Amino acid sequence: MDGLSLAPEIADYYGGKDEARRLLDAADGRLELLRTQEILRRFLPEGGFDVLDVGGGTGVHSSWLTDDGHRCLLIDPMPKHVAAARDAGLPAELGDARDLPAESASFDAVLLMGPLYHLPDPKDRALVLSEAVRVARPGAVVAAAAIGRFASLFENAGLGILARPGVHASVAGIMASGELIKPPPGRFTTAFFHPPALLADEMAAAGIADVQVFGVEGPAWGMLRAAEARGVAIGEVDDPLFASVLAAARLADGHPELLAAASHLLAVGRAANDVP
Repeated sequence: MDGLSLAPEIADYYGGKDEARRLLDAADGRLELLRTQEILRRFLPEGGFDVLDVGGGTGVHSSWLTDDGHRCLLIDPMPKHVAAARDAGLPAELGDARDLPAESASFDAVLLMGPLYHLPDPKDRALVLSEAVRVARPGAVVAAAAIGRFASLFENAGLGILARPGVHASVAGIMASGELIKPPPGRFTTAFFHPPALLADEMAAAGIADVQVFGVEGPAWGMLRAAEARGVAIGEVDDPLFASVLAAARLADGHPELLAAASHLLAVGRAANDVP
């Protein structure tokens, strides 16, 4: 299994960038990481879980989960990601989220923190989710991240470029279909953008019960993106703007009408399989 298990343009995109830096350097990425940690820790509160980190990249999430005392196995289709994770001391294997190299009913939690991003075909997304349920023990936590349907709207508006004809047409197409297919080089790659209800429905159809959907960055994340694009340096959690946007994300939890404003969604449920 190698990067060719991905669509070529997706493999090229991730082959030419360090995806981990997005979550560590940019203010909206740091917000995404912090909020993802907060949400997942509600469901994985103490150490000792066997966690499968599917599409885990270079190991950003496996690293903090390991620090929390969990036993993580990272699976990713990009050889360079697997090599970087192993160099960081993390157990990692090559593999495709649609056909996991793992035994059935072998994990207490299965995390899909990226595989759904780049699968416009609903059959592929269904395969990913069914594989997650297969390898999960009955009642195990299954968490799946998705890009919000309106993320490109908020991002490009904040960057001040939404009125450009090409950008406007691309964003309108994403809003209508959820699909971004083979965009020009240098931009984001082939992707699918979920509305909250569709993500919940796909989880339930795969046999995941008690699904809750969270808006990861909340409704004000675009302020961070716009400020940095204009050269404003944004500090850590105690930075006034960062702290305000984080407070907005936390306040938005429990208000489903605000879910669609987030850049990323995180759906969490329990595997309802009958595997002994």
